[in-house]
Amino acid sequence: MAGERDPGRLADLAVGRARNKIPALIEALDGEFTDHHAFMVRHYLDEIDRWKRVIAGFDARIARMLADREQDLASLVTIPGIGRLGAEIIIAETGGDMTQFASAHHLASWIGVCPGQNESAGVSRSGRTRPGNSNLKRLLGIAAMVAIRNKNSYLGVFFRRLAARRGGKRALVAVMHKLAIAIWHVLHDKTHYRELGADHFTRRDPERAMRRMLKEANSLGLTIRFEPITA
Repeated sequence: MAGERDPGRLADLAVGRARNKIPALIEALDGEFTDHHAFMVRHYLDEIDRWKRVIAGFDARIARMLADREQDLASLVTIPGIGRLGAEIIIAETGGDMTQFASAHHLASWIGVCPGQNESAGVSRSGRTRPGNSNLKRLLGIAAMVAIRNKNSYLGVFFRRLAARRGGKRALVAVMHKLAIAIWHVLHDKTHYRELGADHFTRRDPERAMRRMLKEANSLGLTIRFEPITA
């Protein structure tokens, strides 16, 4: 916009890892950029700055309205995948009052992250999720994708175990359901999220874990023996 058109000089303005791509940048910048293009770019940048100021004004307004909910906001951000903005959306959509939901499962159902009922001849089949609060459902979907990235967490292990049997989409909805349960307890009990740990399932049912390891060893033509470790 200031008038510089030399591709080499423009590419040399790159910083960080982008400097490794300077030859490609030079090639990309070798084109026609007129004064009219510069005028339009300045217009778009000014628009971006204007909307930033608008967003900042709304952020300040939201902060004032939530000034008395700082404890709840601080507790919500301890849930995996939930940041400050996500916590504010949860308070805005639910009012932060969990007494209107009889249980955590009622909240999950209201959000729409509970499997639908599909029963025929006494046999229950997995159904689609019900319609619910689209804003919170979208938020929980994003939070779930963030939470399962941590492979050393309870939710990460839970997702992988369920995805192996039911598929990734159903497993992701199950993680969203877990997050809804956590939200209810955090707000209802006025507490922080408690990480169960990646070894939760092993500690809960050690015999099952040993059977699984024994089965895998046998499939490799091996046998193993378990003995308790003395203190």
